[in-house]
Amino acid sequence: MSILDLEVKISEIEMKLNEISLDDQEEIEELQQQLNRYKKRAYQHLTAWDHVTLARHSKRPKARDYIEYIFDSFIELHGDRLYRDDEAIIGGIAKLGNQAVTVIAHQKGCTTAENIKCNFGMPHPEGYRKALRLMKQAEKFNRPIITFIDTPGAYPGPEAEERGQGHAIAECLREMSNLTVPTLSIVIGEGGSGGALALGVSDEIWMLEYAIYSILSPEGFASILYKDGSRAQEAAEVMKLTAKEYLDRGIIEKIIKEPIGGAHQFPQYVFDQLKEQLNRYLSQVKKMTTRQLLNKRYKKYRLIGEYDSLNR
Repeated sequence: MSILDLEVKISEIEMKLNEISLDDQEEIEELQQQLNRYKKRAYQHLTAWDHVTLARHSKRPKARDYIEYIFDSFIELHGDRLYRDDEAIIGGIAKLGNQAVTVIAHQKGCTTAENIKCNFGMPHPEGYRKALRLMKQAEKFNRPIITFIDTPGAYPGPEAEERGQGHAIAECLREMSNLTVPTLSIVIGEGGSGGALALGVSDEIWMLEYAIYSILSPEGFASILYKDGSRAQEAAEVMKLTAKEYLDRGIIEKIIKEPIGGAHQFPQYVFDQLKEQLNRYLSQVKKMTTRQLLNKRYKKYRLIGEYDSLNR
């Protein structure tokens, strides 16, 4: 039974609970136990495809939700100073306690209209150029950079290619690797392809428990490897795209725990936990010199490269 089937079953039990009279205490307790059993079974042994399903869940908190709850006085900055403002990437200046930071994030919508407006979280080149502009500004004013990653990938349309999609992503990769301020990336949902990596060459990478990070979508992987996009579930297992896989391989530094059912079931739990961890992280990196930061970043990506070469 898939995670979606179990969610339907859980919803049916919850509806029954709402319809029962408070006098039927015995039946309420029985249904509550049944509900707890289903939830425990559903989230105890998740498959890779279950993680994909949860990472893409329409009710999952979006980047703006995290920014609103975690930071104070967020001032959004717009435009790449070349073409236009891409709403698939948002960014600006915020405060976390007494620390000024630059926040940059992929933004998805909660409704169809919002998703159309922000292109379903798939940035154009101007989105990445806006991100790069904000990164360089943060470096100039010595502000730590925090990025939230949640995208299926960069927009693959012809107009994006005409305006230099590949070059814009490559510039982000190059410049991010050399920034002289602390950088942290948090994968909150989907981390797809170079579109995610453009905001992810950081000193540390964290992932939410049910988030995913991959070179492309499981559907795209299946189309290439098996010549059959319908084998996406099978491909997801091969791709090793879960947070635990990345932690085991040393690619990420931390997994942020989610409530049973995913972050959308109890967002405040995730927000509070993440805020606490961010405060702790910023306190630690304040003590590091620029040379120490750059050396740490260099060693991190050298080790990832060596691991990848050994396991090909």
